[in-house]
Amino acid sequence: MDQVKNQYINREISWLHFNARVLQEAADETVPLIERLRFLGIFSNNLDEFFKVRYATVKRIALAGKAGKSALGGVGAQDLLEDITLEVRNLQDESLQILSDIEKELEDENIFLINETEVSESQGEFIKNYFMQKVGPALVTIILNDLEELPLLKDSGAYLAVKMVMKMHDEDTSGFKKLFKSEKKDIQYALIEIPKTVDRFVVLPKQGDKNYIIMLDDLIRYCLGNIFSIFNYESLSAHMIKITRDAELDIDNDLSKSFIEKISSSVQHRKISEPVRFVYDKKIDKDTLQFLKNKMGIDNTDSVIPGGRYHNRRDYMGFPTLGRTDLIYKVNPPLPIIGLPMEGSLFERIAQRDYLMYTPYHNFSYMVKFLREAALDPKVKTIKITVYRLAKNSQIASSLINAVKNGKDVTVQIELQARFDEEANIEYAELLQSEGVKLKFGVPGLKVHSKICVIEREEYDKIKRYGFISTGNFNESTARIYSDYTLFTSNDAILKEINKVFDFFETNYKINKYKHLIVSPHYTKSSFSKLIAQEIENAKAGKEAYIKIKMNSITSYKMVDKLYEASRAGVKIQMIVRGTCCLIPGVEGMSENIEAISIVDKYLEHTRLFVFCNGGDPKVYISSADWMTRNIDYRVEVGVPIYQEDIKHELIDTFTICWNDNVKARVFSEKQDNAYRKNNKPKIRSQFATYEYYLKKMSH
Repeated sequence: MDQVKNQYINREISWLHFNARVLQEAADETVPLIERLRFLGIFSNNLDEFFKVRYATVKRIALAGKAGKSALGGVGAQDLLEDITLEVRNLQDESLQILSDIEKELEDENIFLINETEVSESQGEFIKNYFMQKVGPALVTIILNDLEELPLLKDSGAYLAVKMVMKMHDEDTSGFKKLFKSEKKDIQYALIEIPKTVDRFVVLPKQGDKNYIIMLDDLIRYCLGNIFSIFNYESLSAHMIKITRDAELDIDNDLSKSFIEKISSSVQHRKISEPVRFVYDKKIDKDTLQFLKNKMGIDNTDSVIPGGRYHNRRDYMGFPTLGRTDLIYKVNPPLPIIGLPMEGSLFERIAQRDYLMYTPYHNFSYMVKFLREAALDPKVKTIKITVYRLAKNSQIASSLINAVKNGKDVTVQIELQARFDEEANIEYAELLQSEGVKLKFGVPGLKVHSKICVIEREEYDKIKRYGFISTGNFNESTARIYSDYTLFTSNDAILKEINKVFDFFETNYKINKYKHLIVSPHYTKSSFSKLIAQEIENAKAGKEAYIKIKMNSITSYKMVDKLYEASRAGVKIQMIVRGTCCLIPGVEGMSENIEAISIVDKYLEHTRLFVFCNGGDPKVYISSADWMTRNIDYRVEVGVPIYQEDIKHELIDTFTICWNDNVKARVFSEKQDNAYRKNNKPKIRSQFATYEYYLKKMSH
């Protein structure tokens, strides 16, 4: 293997392979049927975000005339764009076949997805009434022919491109009969925006045991005659199109504007940014497609991708269950944390020892309870917390407002540039500010991605600190489906250093030193490099040496190189990487001591866990940071050491359960084929086994 050319897997291609693993879940017949549709929705949503962010970035590099090879892992930008487009077309074709297979299986379950040509008379009456009451008033319909250019199409909005072939008149406007019947017929084009305010899946009245669902697109197609009744047309056809726009925020330097105003303005500008992908129904008439491309100024060098009849398949994430609990995953009730009852004071318990919360296996309500208690406790004086993504109706936010109303000094560092949550975070910032919360907006040039909180409580005339450090967002909605660790602690050495991070938000020209925490952007690379170097030294000395890593992504070539160095020294490395992995494991002379897997299943694996052998006395860390260049160099991230032995063992146990997965684990290799791990050991599906692990702990 040529190590110069093939040391790394390209980041964008690796990400597409991750999304292919999501598509594997949609194809997996052991996954409940409606859940398979939801995985199709996740696949589609992921792809939208990929084009808005990663594809758009590569396209900017290409347009700037830069080869981009060093930043893109040895691939030229233009070549990479072509590779991506080819890969995406293959994935899109595969996803359409999977959707077709699922629809057939749904029919076996008496669930029928019908289109506008399959509507019965009684269903037609229901649809017409539904259209008049709910859909018609929400429609935006634009006649295109006389417009010089196409109106601005919304990013990721779905549109029906309508072609109307008009009826020929026997006489022209002068009253003379047409001489040639073959004269070209007049064609009118129109666009109908599919409204987002109406459910994409319309459940029709049940007929006996049979359930019928029509997609909103087809319901509109059924009612096209109603929409265009004023036109004297001969035929009507409608095909779906969609564009995806560059999602990069362009923040101006106007000193007279507040940071909130700058972000808000930038988010608005995103709505008119350059299109990076144009997807269309491959059955659309060629003249209609050419008309639209001409109007939009799109040529074949852009990412023009033929697709199926329906776009915005991300909406399948909200496919109706129809009461069929047998076709969705069983809901496992979240478990209590052993030794930490929800009744009474959490502070009293946490003062005695640390506790680990592992959502969704544990109940996220512990975090809400912690902040509620802080809001009401007269002894609590200050609360400081970072916010990256909050739930739509956040109990976290209401707890912080409650604390202010009770006279607490509350500081919130809110990240206004959290990708695709900018508008929601602006709204929360304005709400919190109006209620008296002190807001911080981070550090110029850095996103704040750390997940930390510290409160100060007056006890016996002294300040006692309590807090938590997490791998995930403080979000009740995602906590049900994202797996994340949170450490509750009153360890003053750690919490004093958490305060230093908040000090950095205030005086970011001052770089603090940390004895315990691993903090980006100053120390993550160096701290983890030292830990790896210690394992290398131990391996060379003939001592036991290993590294166990669990994270979302690894794209930093410097960290990849450090792991290659460790492998060559004989350090045994086990890696669980859900998403992008630029490292190639198992290559002789480079990475033969590295094994890497990815787990995609019911929950989204979001934890970051790092275990170093340390000569038999393992060092264990959880962190908000992946080993990506952005996390290491361009974000404020916090990793925390685990000092309590029972929590160390618990974290290593949960890693081991994941590592032993032979049902949902895929193996990273040179082939990059997403092959499932197969062995003769008893079947272990790690997410189910983890829940059982915690159930057993409760019974001991």
